[in-house]
Amino acid sequence: MFDGYDSCSEDTSSSSSSDESEEEVAPLPSSLPIIKNNGQVYTYPDGKSGMATCEMCGMVGVRDAFYSKTKRFCSVSCSRSYSSNSKKASILARLQGKPPTKKSKVLQKQPLVAKLAAYAQYQATLQNQAKTKAAVPVEGFSWGNYINSNSFTAAPVTCFKHAPMGTCWGDIAEGVRVEVPNTDCNLPTKVFWIAGIVKLAGYNALLRYEGFENDSSLDFWCNICGSDIHPVGWCATSGKPLVPPRTIQHKYTNWKAFLVKRLTGAKTLPPDFSQKVSESMQYPFKACMRVEVVDKTHLCRTRVAVVESVIGGRLRLVYEESEDKTDDFWCHMYSPLIHHIGWSRSIGHRFKRSDITKKQDGHFDAPPHLFMKVKEVDAAGEWFKEGMKLEAIDPLNLSAICVATIRKVLADGYLMIGIDGSEAADGSDWFCYHATSPSIFPVGFCEINMIELTPPRGYAKLPFKWFDYLRETDSIAAPVKLFNKEVPNHGFHVGMKLEAVDLMEPRLVCVATVTRIIHRLLRIHFDGWEDEYDQWVDCESPDLYPVGWCQLTGYQLQPPAPQSSRDSQSSSSKQKKKAKSQQYKGHKKMTSFQLKEELLDGEEYSFLQGTSDHESNGSASYYIKQEP
Repeated sequence: MFDGYDSCSEDTSSSSSSDESEEEVAPLPSSLPIIKNNGQVYTYPDGKSGMATCEMCGMVGVRDAFYSKTKRFCSVSCSRSYSSNSKKASILARLQGKPPTKKSKVLQKQPLVAKLAAYAQYQATLQNQAKTKAAVPVEGFSWGNYINSNSFTAAPVTCFKHAPMGTCWGDIAEGVRVEVPNTDCNLPTKVFWIAGIVKLAGYNALLRYEGFENDSSLDFWCNICGSDIHPVGWCATSGKPLVPPRTIQHKYTNWKAFLVKRLTGAKTLPPDFSQKVSESMQYPFKACMRVEVVDKTHLCRTRVAVVESVIGGRLRLVYEESEDKTDDFWCHMYSPLIHHIGWSRSIGHRFKRSDITKKQDGHFDAPPHLFMKVKEVDAAGEWFKEGMKLEAIDPLNLSAICVATIRKVLADGYLMIGIDGSEAADGSDWFCYHATSPSIFPVGFCEINMIELTPPRGYAKLPFKWFDYLRETDSIAAPVKLFNKEVPNHGFHVGMKLEAVDLMEPRLVCVATVTRIIHRLLRIHFDGWEDEYDQWVDCESPDLYPVGWCQLTGYQLQPPAPQSSRDSQSSSSKQKKKAKSQQYKGHKKMTSFQLKEELLDGEEYSFLQGTSDHESNGSASYYIKQEP
């Protein structure tokens, strides 16, 4: 892909170690571009030697774009004309500083000019796209320092399929080389140098300039998707100078040979990496689109809301009746809490009609195909019925999995669920889950996986036993086979860092840690806060993001709680928790988990111990039917 490098002026004196002693570059995954070397010279710090001058017409351009192996001519026409009768006149004109003839302009300059114009247009497009990647700094907090000082690891980008580059991250890993601005120099112009990835943390990479070997004194963190990070070869094609850092400027006598040896066989970013980043940050939802979304004051119904803004795929929705636009709701565009207009009527879900009789100017219904599709289910045979018992995440207290009851069966596989012992008389706190939702579980799930099950409020017969409770309430458990048992190969591990939405305050994205893994169910802890604020979240939740997502998308990141906040938690945690669970402020259901089992329902089953506190990638059976 790239032919090789030369970097600095040969007159730069040096007295240090020879490049001949450099160790070989470790092999990297094969899907990334390989830097090849055929002896070509590309870029020098004077910004000129990476360019070339046509020996026929005098045209100056990027050397890599020139014709032939020798790069002496800008086009085939110039190469042929050089040996023609007009050769002497053209060369004499160039040496005398005269412009090329009209003929040479037409025949020789046009091909390269067209190439340069196209490349300039492409660069302008990338620069315009990069403007959308405005970083939002968090005063006093740095992911790089936080990870380095505590030796943390971060969940890889590939764990987040809904995030930018989540499905096309490829084999970007430690050892990959990139071209980045050289900040260790005193030149008035912006120059670049090669750096290698030392450590990856989500989108963030710890980089080390080539030539520093084991010296980490100038290592620096940056977002690998940022506009200043380029694949090796970008400087050559764009005419940018490569200048070694001042600290090691005299370390080698021949920087060209050093780079050729270090980069031959190494990996770099794909040439269209920046374009892929930009494309993955294009979102179909637009401002003024109308949707149906859960009513945060009455979970049992939906309301019409209008998209006010879109940031990184997260939507700020303003309820249509809010005149001052302060009555809002945040969720991701893939949230199961938002639907197309008419969804509630189609499945029989409760819906609050708007007092607004007609659409406001400029508002329009979001097309149905934009919304996340749910799996089709067959409700014709054995299916969920009203009154069946199950276990479900409490949307008003996401740290708890509770005893629950199916209150109503809707169309298309949707269910209305109520938490036993705490339901409102009018059912206003029922909430809607799909039958395939990762937020509902069969009876016995918590016991099998050693998760504390929250019994009905006021239930005195403790410890809680499902067998006794079903008998006392004259109820049956929902059949295990109706639950979704699929467990994806998610890639999360206990201790991994990430950025996560606080689903009780869904406008906030916080520094967080994975503390438990039960198959596809993740326990998310918000750094600096007490465990009672933890939340159970599905591994494919659209409310989890890689480290660096906020910086990439321009969203504000909430750092760990300061020490003063931690000290005050113990004295006010009960009041905080009570106040926090009074109203459903965020989409909790959509970010739950899914693990289903088999139990009860007239047949005997034995329990198979789940993988508590360890990742379980791949499908698994959580209940095994006893053989007669």
